[in-house]
Amino acid sequence: MSEAKYKQENIPLPKSGKDPHGMIVGQGDFKYHVDTQWGKLDSGAYPVENCHDMVIDSQNRIIMLTDNTKNNFVVYDKSGKLLDAWGSEYPGAHSIEIVNENGEEFLYVVDHGWVLNRHWDGINTDAWDSPTNKVVAQQGFVAKLTLDGRLVYTIGHPVTIGIYEPDMPFRPSDITVAPNGDIYVTDGYGSDFVIQYDCHGRYVRHWGGADNSDENYNLVNTHGIGVDLRNPADPHLIVSSRWQQCLKLFNLDGSFRETIATPGAYIHGPVFEGEHFFAPVCWSHINDANAEDSGFISVFDRDNKIVANLGGEAPVYKDGVLQTMSTSWDIFNHVHGMAVDDEGSLYVGQWRAKQTYPFKLTRV
Repeated sequence: MSEAKYKQENIPLPKSGKDPHGMIVGQGDFKYHVDTQWGKLDSGAYPVENCHDMVIDSQNRIIMLTDNTKNNFVVYDKSGKLLDAWGSEYPGAHSIEIVNENGEEFLYVVDHGWVLNRHWDGINTDAWDSPTNKVVAQQGFVAKLTLDGRLVYTIGHPVTIGIYEPDMPFRPSDITVAPNGDIYVTDGYGSDFVIQYDCHGRYVRHWGGADNSDENYNLVNTHGIGVDLRNPADPHLIVSSRWQQCLKLFNLDGSFRETIATPGAYIHGPVFEGEHFFAPVCWSHINDANAEDSGFISVFDRDNKIVANLGGEAPVYKDGVLQTMSTSWDIFNHVHGMAVDDEGSLYVGQWRAKQTYPFKLTRV
């Protein structure tokens, strides 16, 4: 595909100069054929800004969450056919979880509070304190919805329940739900706590933050979270501390277990498939900085060891220690959210990827 064709199809040209459509990415048992055109739609009718997260319901419908308020939710079938598009209430739409509760599916949606700025100067994208930056900050919230989008309840700023001071920001980044219905929210763009609620949204406890006497409890940009149920007798949490380039494991009561170092990778929370889990990586750490357009996906085995990097360099362990990882510049800009279907195919959404629609990766 020529560079002109890339521009016409609204696909970022990778720094490798290679055509990513049809490329095979990954290593070992985890190799995937890439379809960059799978989710492409009419951008005038169904626009996206960032394809922040994806889930799959019991009918195998792929639900993509975007922070474009013309259609926060875009619903596909496995072939990439558009089934539905709706929602305008979530300007900071960032993360989505689907949960079956007594036979009915519900969506938990996280709005992180960063919203597109109608006063954007058309230039600045990282001048976070500028009134003319592309996105500006407000406070975030969590919403529980029925599958067709009806609001059940919202969870707002923790100052209302007395666990935050008024000047502490609440800009949540992710959510997971335990088997007993307890809800865990990461405040990854706010004050970096994990906050636990019961199934009705009532406060239970919180932990984390970035200034603990025990550094194991420090969380810095705690971007993602998931409940690890691979051993049903030992459910626990896997939480990303993205700016520390690691994942941290906690028991469901918030007590610390261990750290999984991911050097070189600004990593997100887990997406489970059988004995493995996938973790999107937004940036590689290159030349002492988080490098632009350097995302990939790490695949972890049952022992939490990385066995493949999709769109990245193969993992290397020396004396049991993972060496610094980075992108191979093949395909991705900034991998953000993903889902795995019942056939093992991956659906991948990206942040800051020039309004690119989701890709589909089919296992080879």
